[in-house]
Amino acid sequence: MSELVTGEAVALELRPARLPSRALAVLLDLAVAVLAYLLVSIVLVFTTASWDEAARTAVSVATFVLVLVGAPIAVETLSHGRSLGKLAFGLRVVRDDGGPIRFRHALVRGVIGVIEILVTFGVVACIASLVSARGRRLGDVFAGTLVVRERVPAARVGFVPPPPPWLAGRFSGLDLSAVPDGLWLAVRQYLARMQQLDPQVGWAMAERLATDLAARTGTPVPPGVPPAAYLAGVLQERQAREVRRVYGSGPAVGATRHSGGGPTVGGSPHSNHSAHSGHAARSGGADHSGRSGYSGRGEVPSASGDRPATGFVPPA
Repeated sequence: MSELVTGEAVALELRPARLPSRALAVLLDLAVAVLAYLLVSIVLVFTTASWDEAARTAVSVATFVLVLVGAPIAVETLSHGRSLGKLAFGLRVVRDDGGPIRFRHALVRGVIGVIEILVTFGVVACIASLVSARGRRLGDVFAGTLVVRERVPAARVGFVPPPPPWLAGRFSGLDLSAVPDGLWLAVRQYLARMQQLDPQVGWAMAERLATDLAARTGTPVPPGVPPAAYLAGVLQERQAREVRRVYGSGPAVGATRHSGGGPTVGGSPHSNHSAHSGHAARSGGADHSGRSGYSGRGEVPSASGDRPATGFVPPA
């Protein structure tokens, strides 16, 4: 399975294609391209019979480039990485981050593919695919792409509880640029499965992940914040930033509504932060002796009717 991770810290269920399936897909594409080239060449022989030798040579070279190089590039661009051969074998070309390819990706793959596949009869492409951990040929390496299998059963993604409202705005100033994708994925997997863990084991895992995350951000975990709640708050902050980066400055996913104001992006009306912190401190529902910072039932009754239950217990 691939290690592609999206901005929401979700591992993409993409399986890199193996060399046999890729080779069969390329052979099918080449067979179709060569057949089209032969048909076009036969038509040109009759239509350019009265032309001089130089004109016929120029037309032949242009036909070769357009049919065997330009056509595959256009097909991959318009189909977002699915040529006829790849469609037949359930393959697709995607970017390194799992997104659909564009013209520049298909152009680099096509130009380098002329040397890898046509000139060397696929020898260079086979060697590069065997050496690469994810089966990429040189065209994929330079284009930043990956050929994956599309026909893979979809896996169910566990529910990740949102952070508690009393953490609103606490992590809006963190520098998350140094946090690797592997750590984001580990945090998300822990939050999705912490209800299934033994309380002592879950608390220890949360502390270790929180320590690693705080070291990467350069800011220690706020005092009195359970590690599981800290992880959920920072993860939601990252998701909110990703949404703002993609869709602009509109409302972000995961916004929470506070009793004193409107919806907040990543939980950030700073004017209500102290009020909610004081309310959390007076709620008396803290359980620092609890070993996971998370209720065993998966949710905690809301102290006020307009705040959703998150499953996290506020600190004392």
